[in-house]
Amino acid sequence: MRVALRVAYEGTTFCGWQSQSSACGVQDALEAAIASIALHPIRIHAAGRTDTGVHALSQIVHFDTTSTRPITAWVRGVNAYLPETVRVEWAHEVDNEFHARFSARSRSYQYLLYNAAVASALMASKAGWFHLPLDFEAMREAAACLVGEHDFSAFRASECQASSPIRTLHQAEVSIFSQGANGQYFRFDFSANAFLQHQVRNMIGALVYVGKGAHPPEYIKELLEKRDRTLSPPTFSPSGLYLTGVGYDEKWGLPESQSSLQALV
Repeated sequence: MRVALRVAYEGTTFCGWQSQSSACGVQDALEAAIASIALHPIRIHAAGRTDTGVHALSQIVHFDTTSTRPITAWVRGVNAYLPETVRVEWAHEVDNEFHARFSARSRSYQYLLYNAAVASALMASKAGWFHLPLDFEAMREAAACLVGEHDFSAFRASECQASSPIRTLHQAEVSIFSQGANGQYFRFDFSANAFLQHQVRNMIGALVYVGKGAHPPEYIKELLEKRDRTLSPPTFSPSGLYLTGVGYDEKWGLPESQSSLQALV
């Protein structure tokens, strides 16, 4: 039997999604918890990997099991063995042809950025931070330049192992998430067929440079055309990055696989 799960996690205490020899990955914690219910070793496959410090509101995974359990056991039972920063939100039996990664048609990320003179103590691990005033309209105009099919080499980590830097970005938007007396939160929304390693954090870094006035919005087009990572701004903090959804064809019959930071308010 093949089972799909929607998983949420707070990534601060983990070394990223992927399993490590030190068992510090989210994958390690989840496989151990599922194995405690299945009573046999488990290997899970995820829609995508997240880096150290990155969070997920909606990570989709699947695993195969020979054990017969009520579908609720893969939620309540597994959660009983997980740390409080990881939760299975739903479980759904799927066809054996379904694959959490290869069946996915899109991935969505949101980035929460606090713009204020002083960083937030309570949001230190849950939002990025930039101290200088940022131009909202300039960042929004610059983000629009990222939409479409492009060679994203300028926003790709040097150690990225993807066979091609070509990706299709369906959405790249900036909005004001909330405002307060001391600062404001910006939310960056990105959706694509797939992402390169560090791509979102590198795009955030470039948009922040535009926002602080170091470059005009057209700077993003220049980076895309030059295809040179060494010419781009530094990779931004992982703290405010959230995997918020994975898109699948309706034929798989999955429950809701999209979420939003708005749900945290």
